[in-house]
Amino acid sequence: MTSAGDLELITVGRISVDLYADEVNAGFDEVRGFVKALGGSPTNVAVAAARLGHRAAVFTKVGTDPFGAYLRGELVRFGVDTRYVGTHPTLRTPLAFAVLDPPEDPELLFYREPTAPDLELGAGEVDAATVERVPILWVTGSALSRDPSAGTVEGMLAARGRRRHTVLDLDYRPSFWASEQQARARIGAAVEHVTVAVGNRAECAVAVGSDDPHEAARRLLARGVELAIVKLGGDGVLVAGADEQATIPAAPVAVVCGLGAGDAFGGALCHGLLSGWAPSRAVEFANAAGAIVAGRLLCAEAMPSEAEVSDVVEAARAAR
Repeated sequence: MTSAGDLELITVGRISVDLYADEVNAGFDEVRGFVKALGGSPTNVAVAAARLGHRAAVFTKVGTDPFGAYLRGELVRFGVDTRYVGTHPTLRTPLAFAVLDPPEDPELLFYREPTAPDLELGAGEVDAATVERVPILWVTGSALSRDPSAGTVEGMLAARGRRRHTVLDLDYRPSFWASEQQARARIGAAVEHVTVAVGNRAECAVAVGSDDPHEAARRLLARGVELAIVKLGGDGVLVAGADEQATIPAAPVAVVCGLGAGDAFGGALCHGLLSGWAPSRAVEFANAAGAIVAGRLLCAEAMPSEAEVSDVVEAARAAR
């Protein structure tokens, strides 16, 4: 396989067709229609980074069905490199249904049985030189939930040798795991191989055993992470490193859909890291990107441009 030295970012893990309810504050038994979109957290992070001008690829797999073809086409439309999007010969492309009840915390229903193609990632399907040298490798906790994907991700992290910027999105979804103990063991072990860790309080509790933001950040740094980012919902984001610790206020937003905001945050954080910004500036920018997407419906389609994010950053600063 040809080395991908032109890439700035590779994300690893989940992809799906997301189906959003076209009614607000209605449960699954009440909704009459759904809107189709590209989905999956690491996939959306790649889309968000591409929208901000970066050369991004996603390492994942789809099925041979029409939904797999649809997702490939959407990735191309959004400017994401598809060279590492494989096809599983028998498993179907996953679906994820979302009802906006309430909009701030939509209920999700995943169709990923008996397993998903994106959990069948194999060792060597991305060349070693690319894994080692790409400026950002972004992996997710959910990709560690089942082999062979888990072993493949662990191998990628080991091969990378904790090079900057190796990012772990803690991304804990209980339905993907046999138990919380299993998640704690595997996600916690992955922390030892990354330079950046990103998660909310509940995800930090799984990874390092504390949902207190400052204690969680301390534990992440003690394990060798260079930059610990703890999301606090409406209270903003705690960013902690060896030389800096700050809480970045949340950007104000009227929430339309809580899904996708974290993925926009991730893509915008990658933009800040690639731009060489100080952590607090990168997180402020990421916060604003997340707020924009929270005010829109579809995740991938909603990812903002740099100018849009900069406008929200300036408005938030002026309002303080």
